[in-house]
Amino acid sequence: MTYSIVAHDAETGQLAVAGQSHFFGVGRLVGWGEAGVGVAATQAFVNVDHGPHGIERMRAGEEPKAALDALLAADELAAYRQVGFVDASGRAAAHTGSSCAPHAGHLVGEGVTVQGNMLASPAVYTDMLDAYLATDGDLAERVMAAMQAAEAAGGDVRGSQSAVLRVYSGNRTDKPWNEVLLDIRVDDHPDPIGELARLLPRHRAFDLVGGVIFAPGLTIGPYEGVSDELLTEKLSGLAAAAELLGADNREPDFWRAVLLARSGRTEEARALFADLFSYRPGLREFLAGIGPLGFLSNVEEYVR
Repeated sequence: MTYSIVAHDAETGQLAVAGQSHFFGVGRLVGWGEAGVGVAATQAFVNVDHGPHGIERMRAGEEPKAALDALLAADELAAYRQVGFVDASGRAAAHTGSSCAPHAGHLVGEGVTVQGNMLASPAVYTDMLDAYLATDGDLAERVMAAMQAAEAAGGDVRGSQSAVLRVYSGNRTDKPWNEVLLDIRVDDHPDPIGELARLLPRHRAFDLVGGVIFAPGLTIGPYEGVSDELLTEKLSGLAAAAELLGADNREPDFWRAVLLARSGRTEEARALFADLFSYRPGLREFLAGIGPLGFLSNVEEYVR
């Protein structure tokens, strides 16, 4: 009921999993992963246990093929399962059971597996791998190209409904939740792959915003320990986020104005706040409300 890809980037160590199905909320069934450990896709007549249990085995050092073989050996319905594993060393393994609904199949490459069942044709997964290998860019962009190629080849024979894209860093830590770089789910949409493609740059834009507004010293609490280089980097990032989001979302501009004010660039901040208040008058009251919370000690200069 799904096509998917699991992949490892040898240069950055990043890991990714993505999938699409004519089934509601495929992200809760297909994609599993942990930074610095591995990623897994579980599908067909799915046993989701193979995802977290596969990650657990890879975390313990087991190779993907050995982990997959062990899980399938204990599964009396293994013939109905389709699974792909890739670990943090780029080792890959996949399984397509003999009772998976046609068209069904998989391909295993260096640091990548693609798999699918209930497909319009085998070209869905072959085109996925070709697109992934032929695309430049970071891991998310290559995985996204693979997903778009699969859909262009006919995708799920029943149609499209939901999709998921997750990317994990290459850093293995005791706080793996902090190493999830991308996490996008489209649970119910007539064009879930198109929606993933639309949301990917927006996700990245808000990563840039979050890198400013959640940073102590930079935005939270007293303004301190901020070098000129860091200030320039963060202001440029917010400007890039604003460009990605467009004129209908001024969130990056608001926090850029706050950062300009906190760094003493008063005239630039005042001009940007004035523009924002014209765009959305309620932002004046919002600024007045957060100023005394440690964000802007001289907030009255900007709201009067």
